[in-house]
Amino acid sequence: MKIAESWLREWVDPDLTTEELGHQLTMLGHEVDGIEFEGAGIEEVVIAEVVECGKHPDADKLSVCKVSDGSGELIDIVCGAPNVRQGMKTPLAKPGVKLPNGMKLRKAKIRGVVSNGMLCSAVEIGLGDESDGIMELPADAEVGKPLIEYLNLPDTIFDLDLTPNRGDCFSVLGIARDVSALTGATLKEAAVHPVAASIDAAHPVELVEPAACPRFAGRVIRGIDPTAKSPVWMVEHLRRAGLRGISPVVDVTNFVMLELGQPLHAYDAALLAGPIRPRLATTGEKVTLLDEKEVELRDDTVIITDDSGPIGIAGIMGGLSTAVTDETTDVFFEAAFWPQDFMAGRARNYGMHTDASLRFERGVDPEGQGRAVERATELLLDIAGGEAGPLDVQTAEEHLPKRDSIVLRKSRLAHLLGLKIDDAEVTRILESLQLKVSKTDAGWSVVPPSHRFDMQYEVDLIEEVARIHGYDSIPETTLAAQSPLETVTESRIDMERAAATLIGRDYQEIVTYSFIDPEANRRFTGIESELVLSNPISSELSVMRASLWPGMVAAAAANMARQQDRVRFFEASRSYHGTLGAHEEVVRLAGLATGPVAPEQWGCKAQNVDFFDIKADVEAVLALAGDSTDIEFAATEHAALQPGQAAEIRRGDDVIGIVGRLHPSLAKDYDLKKSVYVFELDADKALASKAPSIEPVSKFPAIRRDIAVVVDDKISAAELIEAVAGVAPELIRDVRIFDIYKGERIEAGRKSVAIGLILQETSRTLTDDDADTAMAAAIAKLEDKFAAELRD
Repeated sequence: MKIAESWLREWVDPDLTTEELGHQLTMLGHEVDGIEFEGAGIEEVVIAEVVECGKHPDADKLSVCKVSDGSGELIDIVCGAPNVRQGMKTPLAKPGVKLPNGMKLRKAKIRGVVSNGMLCSAVEIGLGDESDGIMELPADAEVGKPLIEYLNLPDTIFDLDLTPNRGDCFSVLGIARDVSALTGATLKEAAVHPVAASIDAAHPVELVEPAACPRFAGRVIRGIDPTAKSPVWMVEHLRRAGLRGISPVVDVTNFVMLELGQPLHAYDAALLAGPIRPRLATTGEKVTLLDEKEVELRDDTVIITDDSGPIGIAGIMGGLSTAVTDETTDVFFEAAFWPQDFMAGRARNYGMHTDASLRFERGVDPEGQGRAVERATELLLDIAGGEAGPLDVQTAEEHLPKRDSIVLRKSRLAHLLGLKIDDAEVTRILESLQLKVSKTDAGWSVVPPSHRFDMQYEVDLIEEVARIHGYDSIPETTLAAQSPLETVTESRIDMERAAATLIGRDYQEIVTYSFIDPEANRRFTGIESELVLSNPISSELSVMRASLWPGMVAAAAANMARQQDRVRFFEASRSYHGTLGAHEEVVRLAGLATGPVAPEQWGCKAQNVDFFDIKADVEAVLALAGDSTDIEFAATEHAALQPGQAAEIRRGDDVIGIVGRLHPSLAKDYDLKKSVYVFELDADKALASKAPSIEPVSKFPAIRRDIAVVVDDKISAAELIEAVAGVAPELIRDVRIFDIYKGERIEAGRKSVAIGLILQETSRTLTDDDADTAMAAAIAKLEDKFAAELRD
């Protein structure tokens, strides 16, 4: 079942993020098979109105439209949709907009006529699978308004894999009840206010076989507007749940079914002939259903009849003879309780599967029929007008399910769960699920509500306590020794692999003290440590370190003092933060490099380590975790690092480490003559991995184009690369900085940067025109964003 987060939060709004809510749904037993994000990537799509619409002069199936987007100027659009017409309101994507399907729009000439954008179908903007025409919006849609604002997007859709025993959860209300019980968030009142009857109209119902239909609720509504349209909010609720809007009457029945879990059916009241009589079919009877298929009925099938004969199969599908149409003005709403014994397997016997049969086979609330009709009446009157007759609920009490009390023993609860839960907590959990709870000497006496027909035995109650208390809160008890095998996962890189990578880059592992001098801790971190030892070995080892750098720098100084001019260290250990009452330990991977890049030799000129050398070492470690394109090095300030040569390491929004040159004052205090470069990574964040992805190697040749631009000296190479890569991502495979020049003929405060563009397609050989277009776009982007000047 698909459920929109926005709809769920209308009923219960816990203080959880989307990801946390999805996790909690799974922990409740409603496994989240997938999460879809609606409205992402269409932020720039706006509502437009077709002011003029005429035939294309050179194409029979194309139209030339003048479109208003609210800016005051009409836009020429060539459109191939068969439903485009004057006065229509529809989504508009202008040149430069990239749609969710990957299409990036640009001004184009189509059969000799320039088109300045595209009028979009639902499938093109990821809002459905309708592709036989452009998306039509209601007349009240405000021209120029962003589409996502009008449709209340973005939204998240949870695809839930519900277990067959939880028929009560095949609705927004059912899921909301469980979320409320788990989180304690307030649940919206599920009661529906009765709609007062304004006319005396009613349609007779006879329960001739009450065992097959113990409750039948119905209501007549006369004089609805057949031209009325379902409001956008309702159509959107249905679409996000996987249903298509059809008409107000049908949409209302579907909406109530999804919201409350009670399927309804609407008849054209003018087409009913005599009383409605639910009964078992006789062999050989036939009925033509809404899908226009004629079905020969079996004698174990409950059907709905009137004086004309069968007019529908109970709980599966209505009949065509009494179906509502575009001319219907009088409606009869039906909501019945069909027992599971009469519904199980019936739809499959006819090769059918409907939303209604899915719910009735798993069970619906036998007390919810009147409520569903009231809700449907309220909605239909708001949308299409009309006058409602009295609600008529026919009931055979002796055939309705009885809710007997269930005894829950404390001893049995503790035995099955393996832990003792406080009595008050058990009572709270059961009452949060709307169960009636009475305390007894041995435990509890519990009466389930009408919608929890899956609860019959003591173990069912124990399962509920475990679900809401939290499966992850139940301690694991092993009856034998723990297995020495560890779970193999792709979500994290082992520290051993990171260490091996650094060793391969000529680093050596060291181990330093966790206790350090308070002054050293302050100078390297900029804060005073509160983690002071009560009985330190000496004053120089009296606080817990908040960084691995003090010990590493001291070790480097000791090695340099012993004529070791080339030092490359790393350490994997913990740093300590917080207070004595609430301290935090963080596993870190830190490194230090100073002296020559390579050991002394005759084949290359001696060169000392610089910022970019240690940055490359850090990137090699981070590359183990997968795609390194989301890693960013951003200039920052740090107490232990030299200004202008310090960078935060970010992955997305997370800061995962820092790298830079040791501050000259610290280097002087430790008597370090050469520049020292250090890095420190949060191991949990830096070594978090994601599964690798693959893409085919293009069989077509690549093209390289080089440009040189003069920009402000403060602009980083990363900013230039990002800007150039974004102008034509479908063509540009790589962007390389291969030269930076400052000096003669370059004014002070600026620099010349040479950039190489590697262009390649996977489906064709690129032409010079493709390369020239990409180059022009890159130059224009650099000029616009950085005031760059093209260098001859």
